Amino acid sequence: MRCPFCGSDETQVKDSRPAEDGASVRRRRECSACGGRFTTFERVQLRELVVIKNTGKRAPFDRDKLMRSILIALRKREFEPERVEQMVSGIVRRLEATGESEIESKKVGEMVMEGLAKLDDVAYVRYASVYKNFREAKDFEQFLGGMDEAERE
Repeated sequence: MRCPFCGSDETQVKDSRPAEDGASVRRRRECSACGGRFTTFERVQLRELVVIKNTGKRAPFDRDKLMRSILIALRKREFEPERVEQMVSGIVRRLEATGESEIESKKVGEMVMEGLAKLDDVAYVRYASVYKNFREAKDFEQFLGGMDEAERE
C-alpha cells in the first residue's frame, strides 16, 4: 500500500480488525519512510460494476462517489456515520447481488432515495431535488405532497 503522505511503497500493517459488521477489514498502517499513520479498508468485490448514465455513457461504479453524494445530502444534519456506512454497503451488496455487471444510474438513485427516506427526511428531499431535477418551488410542493400522502396510507 502506498503512503498517502510521501508516496513510499514501504508501509507496514500495525493493526487489523473487522469493520462494517464483518463486511470489510480495517487496517491501521505506518509508513517506514516518513512515519505517517493511516487507515485502509479492504472489502470484497464480487464483480466490476458499470453504471449506465441517462445519456447512455458508461462509467465504472465508484463507491466513494456514492458515499460523497449521500454525505452532501446529509450536510449539516445530525446522523450516525455507522448507519450511513451500512446504507452504502447495503446498496453495493444489492447491486452486486443482481448478477448484472451493468446497472442503470436510475436504479442506484432509487436505492439511495429508499435508504435516505429511512435515515433522514431532509436529506431525502435534498437528494430528491437533485435526482429528480427540481426546477421550481412547485416541484418541491408536489414532491412533499406525495410524501404526505404516502405517510397517511
